Amino acid sequence: MKIEIDKLISHLKTQGFVFPGSEIYGGLANSWDYGPLGSEVKNKLKKLWWDFFVRRNEYNIGLDSSIILNPKVWQASGHLGNFNDPLIDCKKCKSRFRADKLIEEKFSDMNVGGWTNQKIEDFIKDKSINCPKCNANDFTNIRQFTLMFKTNQGVVEDEASTVYLRPETAQGIFVQYKNSQRALRKKLPFGIGQIGKSFRNEITPGNFIFRTREFEQMELEFFFSPNDTNDWFEYWLKKVKFFLEKIILIDKKNYSIREHKKDELAHYAKRTVDIEFDFPFGRGELWGIAHRSDFDLKQHQTHSGQDLSYLDPETNEKYIANVIEPSVGVERLLLAIFCQSYVEEKIDNGERIVMKLPYQLAPYSIAIMPLQKQQNKRANELYKELLLDFDATFDETGNIGKRYRRQDAIGTPYCITIDFDTEKDNSVTVRNRDTMNQERIEIKNLKQYLLAKIF
Repeated sequence: MKIEIDKLISHLKTQGFVFPGSEIYGGLANSWDYGPLGSEVKNKLKKLWWDFFVRRNEYNIGLDSSIILNPKVWQASGHLGNFNDPLIDCKKCKSRFRADKLIEEKFSDMNVGGWTNQKIEDFIKDKSINCPKCNANDFTNIRQFTLMFKTNQGVVEDEASTVYLRPETAQGIFVQYKNSQRALRKKLPFGIGQIGKSFRNEITPGNFIFRTREFEQMELEFFFSPNDTNDWFEYWLKKVKFFLEKIILIDKKNYSIREHKKDELAHYAKRTVDIEFDFPFGRGELWGIAHRSDFDLKQHQTHSGQDLSYLDPETNEKYIANVIEPSVGVERLLLAIFCQSYVEEKIDNGERIVMKLPYQLAPYSIAIMPLQKQQNKRANELYKELLLDFDATFDETGNIGKRYRRQDAIGTPYCITIDFDTEKDNSVTVRNRDTMNQERIEIKNLKQYLLAKIF
């Protein structure tokens, strides 16, 4: 069953996963805060990515670069001159849109990346694409809208003090490529991974957390010799698919791989693949993998005047490394997980909503529940003991059925009930979230039982 996005948003807000930003002041458009449960899932997702792509990968190291960089970085990367969206206004209702998205939303199989403004304008007229708000067909000409957030550094606000919030994390990696390589004595091939905030002044953000002006990226820049005959693109594509399917359990039926055609490729790219997920509002980009050639390091070498070449210790040859970039937005990946996990089920005594989150991403691994208040002391002792090894919550409010439903709704894999028989047999009842099956487990064996089930 494909979930309605409004129903999902309502559930995530009610249960404490995601809240509208600044809500008590009327909110701020497309601003979202991650609540007590959402922040847990988000942090666990980032840790899984970091462990898989950085900590446990033989080639890679990590970095945490600044959000505000020298403005010359953005000149070198081309962002200051080229990081724009085609803005178009409806003359009748004054609504503003990204002109390319007007086409792509009308014709879902099209990608107009790389089209000129004139070609986009002509297509909108020829195909009679109307305003989504008022249905008029009377638009202004396209004008370029910069996506960079501008601010000032220091006490004087003038052109010399102008800086920008980074629109991506990749450039921080490129400018620290040489330092990282030297400090850790890395030989090619090697990669640098980073997780961090990025900011884009989008014209039309929306679709919940899919596109926001403030977001996090999990980005890897993998550097290798232009003479290297290994197919590193396929290597990283396979790694990404493995992470999706085996680590965070994205069903392969819910995503597809789209190879960019030649006329879609950026001028520096040798190959680009998008992994697209079937969201409730349609198919959208989830993860991008791009072969960026040697463009980025060459640009920074030219603009900085610093030598960013690599001296091959085997051949004594100097060259600029090529780069493959697997890049994913944290929020988009999180949204895909939420969409896939939300399930409405009919059961014997009615219905239940259950978040079938991967166990390693659930906010809590276990919930400790005393059946009656008389068991609170023993339940508390067990809770504190298990809290040393598991993400646990203590739930004592309401009848046991309501508590099970509450834990189902937030995705807790196992509920542990302390009842009247616990004092007699020193055992507890363990209930599985997905099957609702219950087992009686001795407390002395409980930790090993849970470790085997959850991790």
